[in-house]
Amino acid sequence: MSSEHKRWISTFLEAQAAELDAAHNTRLAYGRDLMDFSAWLVRQNGSFASAGRTEIEAYLIYCEAQGLSKSTRARRLSAIRQLYRFAFDEGWRSENPGLRIKGPGRSAKLPKTLDLAEVEAILQTARETGSNDAERARNGCLLELIYATGMRVSELVELPVAAARGGPAMILVRGKGGKERMVPLSPPAKTALADWLVIHDAAEEAVQAKGKKPSRFLFPGRGAAGHMTRQQFSVLLKSIVAKAGLNPAMVTPHTLRHAFATHLLAGGADLRVIQTLLGHADLSSTEIYTHVLDEHLKSLVLNHHPLARKG
Repeated sequence: MSSEHKRWISTFLEAQAAELDAAHNTRLAYGRDLMDFSAWLVRQNGSFASAGRTEIEAYLIYCEAQGLSKSTRARRLSAIRQLYRFAFDEGWRSENPGLRIKGPGRSAKLPKTLDLAEVEAILQTARETGSNDAERARNGCLLELIYATGMRVSELVELPVAAARGGPAMILVRGKGGKERMVPLSPPAKTALADWLVIHDAAEEAVQAKGKKPSRFLFPGRGAAGHMTRQQFSVLLKSIVAKAGLNPAMVTPHTLRHAFATHLLAGGADLRVIQTLLGHADLSSTEIYTHVLDEHLKSLVLNHHPLARKG
């Protein structure tokens, strides 16, 4: 990567962090996408400063030829557009060459979700997984919380312990772009949280007794982040799913988020409510879950509409 490209990307990402409070994971994704675009441009003897609409469209065609999904290509175009919007504001470019390019769109296909019996098996196994009572309580709390609230895994592992104090019926979650939302806790999740807090606090008191600073996170970790990482949670989930007799390749943290939304919608929850609980900025992101209502709505029309033909 050229020094000019490094300067463009690093300055852009610093501005994202300072001005827009973009989440760390979002900045990492932008960085990866822009570095790939940079490498492609260099191979074409091009640069950020000289690339136009033709080069960006050629890059997107290249990405498609590489087998990248629609959502990945749409995300890369979004990163390029934002980079050039920033470059225009800074006076590095006189225009945004990506502005009028039509993206590939995002796939509306919903990954396989879990039925209630499968979720219950995972939750039960989580409560029984661990080498001691502390691990079993933590694992049970993790899985109860993510299914009860539909949180993203990054939101779950980064929860501050202060959010769980006082036996709350709802907890405050800090989501993408620093946006905050309240999510309700189910009775099982409240119980699991209370049980874990007792063990968590005892462990933190022992840490303080040794003269060390206690963690501010609900799920502390030994790494630099100070909390359990997304990768650690994913590995733990795979282990729990396998013990529950399900295929671990078919279940990710996001699968549980899908299950939360799908089960709520099937139970009659309003789509706008689910949008709020999931932290979706746009309702179109939530509408992919309406597939679960197809058969239910068909049944309502056939059985209750006054003009429906019978037999």
